[in-house]
Amino acid sequence: MNANAFRHLYGYHFAENRKLWNYVTPLSFEQFIQPAHYSRGSIRDQIVHLMEVDEVWFSELRGVETSEPLPPPGGDDRETIRVHWDKVEQMMRGYLAELHDDLLFTKPIKEPEEDKDLILWQVLLHVVNHGTDHRAQILRLLNDRGVQTTSQDYIFYAYEHAHME
Repeated sequence: MNANAFRHLYGYHFAENRKLWNYVTPLSFEQFIQPAHYSRGSIRDQIVHLMEVDEVWFSELRGVETSEPLPPPGGDDRETIRVHWDKVEQMMRGYLAELHDDLLFTKPIKEPEEDKDLILWQVLLHVVNHGTDHRAQILRLLNDRGVQTTSQDYIFYAYEHAHME
C-alpha cells in the first residue's frame, strides 16, 4: 500500500465521475430531478450527495470546514453543480498530490469524534468505494430513463492506465 496506488485509484474515481457527468448533461431537467424512491432520490440528489460526501471527508482530512451545501434546485442547476464538483475534485487532487506513504497509517481526523480513530488509508478507500456505490445507483436510474451507459468496472480503467499514476 502506497500513496501512488491511492493516486491511481482516485484517477479512476475522478474519471468515472466525469464519465457519469457526460450521461447526465443531455437529460432533460425533468429527468435530472425525477424522484426516485431508493437511496438519495433523483439523479440530481445522488450526484450532489456524492460530491458533498467527497468534500466532507477530504475537509475532515485537511482539518477545514466544508463549503455551504448546494441549495435545492430552483431551476436547472447542472452548471452550478459541475463548477462546484470541479472545485471539490481539484481540492482532492491537491491533497493527494501531497500524500506520502508514511501518512497512510496516521489518524489525521480530529473531529467528528466518531471518525478520529480512522486510519487515513481506510478513509481514502471508503471515499472511492462510496463513489462506486452511488455511481452504480445513478447508472441504474439513467438506464431506467433510456440512457445507454457503459461499465464502471475498475479493471477497464486499469487496462487503459497500466502504469501507476
